[in-house]
Amino acid sequence: MENLQENHMYPIGRFVPAEAYTDQSLTAWIASIRSVPLLLDYCIENLDEAQLNMPYREGGWNIIQIVHHIADSHMNAYIRLKLALTEDRPTITPYQEQLWAELPDVMDVPLNVSITLIHALHRRWTSMLVQMKKEDWTREYYHPANQEYVPLWQMTNNYSWHGKHHAEQILSFRNRMGW
Repeated sequence: MENLQENHMYPIGRFVPAEAYTDQSLTAWIASIRSVPLLLDYCIENLDEAQLNMPYREGGWNIIQIVHHIADSHMNAYIRLKLALTEDRPTITPYQEQLWAELPDVMDVPLNVSITLIHALHRRWTSMLVQMKKEDWTREYYHPANQEYVPLWQMTNNYSWHGKHHAEQILSFRNRMGW
C-alpha cells in the first residue's frame, strides 16, 4: 500500500537533482518549463466540476488545488529568478504551500484563471531563461528553509521536473478513474 501511495504521489519519481549542467540540459529543462501550460490544458480537458474537486490520492490535493499550486509555485520561482539576477545572493521568502492550497481563493477563483496565468507566466519565464548569459546560471539565492544557496541552473532543473510531476499526478489519476 505504501508503495502504491508513493507511486500516486510521485508518478514520475521523486526529484533527483542534477550534479551539474550542460547547454543541452539547460535547453531540455527550459523546453520542459515551456511545455507545462499546454500539458496542463491537456490534463484538465473535458473534466467536470465534480472531477476537478476529487483528490488525486487519499489525503492529497484535488485537481483545482494542484493547478492553483503550480501557479503559486511557479510565480515564486519566477520572482526568485529575477531576484537572483538583480541582487547579490538574495534571501528568498519560503511559503507554506499546503496552507496556500487551503486559502479561499483556491476554491473561489475559477481554474481557468490560473491556467491563463500559467500560460502568461511561462511565456515570460522562458523568455528570461533563454536570454540568460552563461555566467547568470551560477547566480544564487539563499533558501532559508533549506539553509542552502541555490544556483539558477539548479532551480531550473527542479522546476523542469515540478510541472511534469504535477501534470502526471493529474494524468495518472484520470487513467486510474477511466476518464
